Parts: sequence; C-alpha cells; structure tokens
Amino acid sequence: MKTKKISYIDLSLQWKNERFGLLKIIDKALSTGIWAGGKNVNIFEKKISKLCKTKYAVAMNSGTDALTIGLSLLGVKRGDEVITVPNSFIASAAAIVHLGAKPVFVDVLQDQNINPDLIEKAITEKTKAILPVHLTGRPVEMDKIIKISKKYNIPIIEDAAQSIGTLYKNKPTGSFGEIGCFSAHPLKNLNAVGDSGYLTTNKKNIYLKAKDLINHGMTSNRNSIKDFGFVSRMDNIQAAVLNYRLDRLKEIIDKRRKNAEFYLENLDDTKITVIKEKPYQFNTYHTFVIQVKNREKLINHLKKKGISTAVHYPIPIHLQPAAKFLNYKKGSFPIAEKQANEILTLPIHQNLKKNDLIKITKTVNSFFN
Repeated sequence: MKTKKISYIDLSLQWKNERFGLLKIIDKALSTGIWAGGKNVNIFEKKISKLCKTKYAVAMNSGTDALTIGLSLLGVKRGDEVITVPNSFIASAAAIVHLGAKPVFVDVLQDQNINPDLIEKAITEKTKAILPVHLTGRPVEMDKIIKISKKYNIPIIEDAAQSIGTLYKNKPTGSFGEIGCFSAHPLKNLNAVGDSGYLTTNKKNIYLKAKDLINHGMTSNRNSIKDFGFVSRMDNIQAAVLNYRLDRLKEIIDKRRKNAEFYLENLDDTKITVIKEKPYQFNTYHTFVIQVKNREKLINHLKKKGISTAVHYPIPIHLQPAAKFLNYKKGSFPIAEKQANEILTLPIHQNLKKNDLIKITKTVNSFFN
C-alpha cells in the first residue's frame, strides 16, 4: 500500500480550494486594463492599516523592499549600524547591507526571538535603528525594546514578515515601531500568487515618502520627478488576490492555531523542546518549530513515512559566506547557533487533516521512544 504523503506546504491544494472564486477576481482585475497600481491596491492598503491598527499602509512588491525602503526612510545610510538578530531569513540583514550600513547582531531567547536584555550593550554612536524580527509568527518581547528606543532615541523598524495578525499584549505586530515590514510571499499565512509585501506606519511623512519612492518618485506628476525612486509597487492583480484572501485570514490563523494546539498536547515534551505561547501572546504560527537532538535522523525518519519538513534556518546569517566581512566567528551567538542545529519545522498549514496531525505526532514521538 502506497504511503500517503504529508506536504510541508501545499499551494496547489490552496489553489484548488480557491480556484472558482479567484478566477473571477483575477479576470475582473485584468479586465480593468490597470495592471500596475489601481483600485485594488488602495483597498488593500486600507484593509491592512485597519488590521494592523496603524494610520497608514503601503502596498509593495516584497517584504525585502519594505525593509530596504523602510530603513532608508529612517535615515539609515552608509557607515551606520542597525541592531538585529542572526537567525532570521537573509533579507533582514541584506536590506541593511544594501544601504551600506552594518548589521550588528545580538543573540536570541529560547523562543528564537531577539533577547531584549542584550540590545543596550550593542548600541554605539553609529546605531541608527533597532530591527526586531517576529520569527515564526511569535511576537517579540517589545516592552523592553520600546523603553530602550525611547531612552536612546533610536527608532524601531519591525521585521514582521512572518507575523500578520500576531498580537503582543493585544497590539498587532507592525504597530510598535516607526515602521512595520511584512511579506506576502506565497509561503506566508496571507499569501499572494507571487512576491508581494507591505509597510505600515503611523507617521504621515513616512507614508507619503514611501508612496513616492515605490513608484519611481512619480506620485504627484509623471513628468516631474522630485526624488529618484524604485519600482517597488504592488501589482493590481496581487492586491486583488490578497483582498480576497484577507477575508479568509482569520479562518486560516484559527486553523493553524488549532493544529499547533494539537501538537502541543500530543508531542512528547520530555524529548522535544516546544516553546509554548505566553498568556499575553497571540501566535499566528507561520511555522511550527520544535527543537530536537539528532535532527537529521529525525528528518529522515519522517521522510520515510512520507512526511516532509523544513529547517528555518540551518546556517545563521553571521556564518554565511556573504557575511564574512562582518568578522563574526562561530561561537559569537551560542544560542542562535545551537538552535540552528536543533530546529525543525513541522507541517502546520491550514489544509492538514486530523489524521495527518495524528500521524505526524506519532511518528515524531516514536523516533524518540
């Protein structure tokens, strides 16, 4: 009998479930003849600002451009420093480097998010921003970071790429700093059918400048360019898809949280490290990460049973070949490095069935027992 495969993510199944509704929406969006910008983009920005409880949102072509433009709007430039973590996706540091600035890493807590107690020691006269990353859909401990930000007058720019809908003390990620940066990459909980992203802010000057920069600097007049900008705008068709999926986001998050609850109740936490949600956190579970010994053997054990997994991320940024010029060494961030050898992402997507979850938990537990 052929083993049923359980995918880490299943975008083809998502399309199958949404195809009927989305084809109408895509046809309507294309029929307008407005493919870059347009009404759908404006609607999306209003919906996102409402969801994130910010005054403004700017629809963009990627979370990476949101970070890069966001940092530049805070005045980050060549020779400056930005404090962040070494265990995020490469884009968190790349955005800093592309501006000629230097990522200054600090180690993380057991929950993989930045350790606020280490930030103050990393501040120098060159520090121009603090960039916490809400990794896996779990909110960062923001209270201490906000105090540090105010004490030193250093702005916060949140990498909220993985955390749309996530709450910290009932406040959404993307609303704590001067700027919040999100991704709508196909793997995200709120996903486009290609690359997309968006930026949130409460500051009108940042909003207006961002709107200008993402469109070649042509906001007010196509023939009169005040600033040299970029092509970082969101396409009308991506906005249309995201508006459709925004209406289903709560349902997706609820399903992922129920899947996570099943894991938390059934995985053997005497052999597996699983970080539980704190009472003041609302985790949206972009990923569900366990920490284990013998990870590679467990991956193979699961693979033999038809269960696919992922590792986010096996090599910390400071140990990547691209980061050699930063002069960090192995051992610079022991917690992040230890986690990089032990973290494993289990399937958590909203299309998992109860039998899938049972099989996954039993297979993981059986490896250790």
